[in-house]
Amino acid sequence: MSNTNNKLFNKNFFLLWQGQTVSNIGNQVFSVAMILWIKHVTNSAELVGIILMTSTIPAVLLSAIGGAFADRYSRRNIIVISDILNGLGVLSLFALMYFAPESINLTIAWLLFLSCFIASVNSFFTPAISASVPDIVPGEKLAAANSLVQFSLQISLFIGQGLGGILYRLIGPVVLVFFNGFSYIFSGISEIFIKIPQKIPEKSESLKSRISKFKEEILEGFKYVWGYSGLKKLVLLSTMLNLFTTPIIVLLPFFVEDHLRLSSDWYGYFLAIYGLGSMFGYLIAGILKLNGIARRNTIIASIFIESALFGTLGFMSMPLVILFISFFAGSMNGFVSVNVITILQSTTKSEIRGRVFGFLMTLSGAMVPLGMGISGFAYELIGRDITLLYGICAIIMSALTIIFSFGEGFRNYLAQDISSTIGDSVIQSELSDSENKTEFQGLEPVKEKIISK
Repeated sequence: MSNTNNKLFNKNFFLLWQGQTVSNIGNQVFSVAMILWIKHVTNSAELVGIILMTSTIPAVLLSAIGGAFADRYSRRNIIVISDILNGLGVLSLFALMYFAPESINLTIAWLLFLSCFIASVNSFFTPAISASVPDIVPGEKLAAANSLVQFSLQISLFIGQGLGGILYRLIGPVVLVFFNGFSYIFSGISEIFIKIPQKIPEKSESLKSRISKFKEEILEGFKYVWGYSGLKKLVLLSTMLNLFTTPIIVLLPFFVEDHLRLSSDWYGYFLAIYGLGSMFGYLIAGILKLNGIARRNTIIASIFIESALFGTLGFMSMPLVILFISFFAGSMNGFVSVNVITILQSTTKSEIRGRVFGFLMTLSGAMVPLGMGISGFAYELIGRDITLLYGICAIIMSALTIIFSFGEGFRNYLAQDISSTIGDSVIQSELSDSENKTEFQGLEPVKEKIISK
């Protein structure tokens, strides 16, 4: 669906972007405040871990369903309803904390439920957002739009982590909970005025046929991703990189305190600098007009460099050098993230885009708890040698990047000329003989132009 407005900050994108920025900042401040509140009232690290874990499970279970919803129903309505529901849920926690401050156990139980509830709602919300952006910005500005969306998420995280603790101490958790609930409501109301072009499938007559059709559409999303060599390999590489990156992040506190012998403050410094690097990468990805082979080679090189940089951490002892590595690795990550999202959005038809992103969320979400579980076990297994563990993870990620980069389908997929496909988004990947026989309702694949190496 072509977007006729040539501005990046047209009304629709601006309303979506500013609403999400406000709610993201509120959510990050809320997250920090709730972790501190739980620690102060229970002093239980296990409870903090349980609540964090419950926020990862719904993405694994519901994202594929959420993606199918984003293709079958109004994406604008999904976005608006999701923000309103999250806002009402958070405001219910505010009411409980304000009117019954002595009910600690009830508040903790409700917070546990709310954590799972918000994560479940976001499993529908996130695919709808990812599927909508290409239809409300000019095709040639899609990379810049994704850069701004990712920048908003990162700056929200940065502000939330930086101000959350200070605001918790100054104004208390109850006010912060109210602010987060209000930010969701504000975002939802502003999004009512967004117009998102979308072709919504006709509804089946009976409930049974609707359910049957819905199941078919979810399966169609899996088949769509798995039916293209380049897209399938990109998904597999991303999933495996997530798995082996998780131990590096999870064990970072042990790296800081036990390996470097630094205070826990440096853990925050390294995360903050990595976040700044990511924002720099988002900015570069939005400015550089790379396409075709140049973009493909830059993406592959960036993935390899980031993987290798993680491996050097264990051999470093100077904090300033590690800060530089963190910034550079974050820059590589930010640049790759924006470009990969842009390729996925621009080469996938709008009618199935929600299911594709839902499927990706399911896979990536599954890797986080698995990686967390592996991290502690592997760390103890090798005698708490974090240099060795970081090195192993980096070698595996680097090797995977090299192996996948030799695949013709993978290379061709990353090198597509997306400027000609955005708007009327069609997948353009080289199909094998068996893939040529694959058919999707209204989503017939188009072979890509073979790009010379």
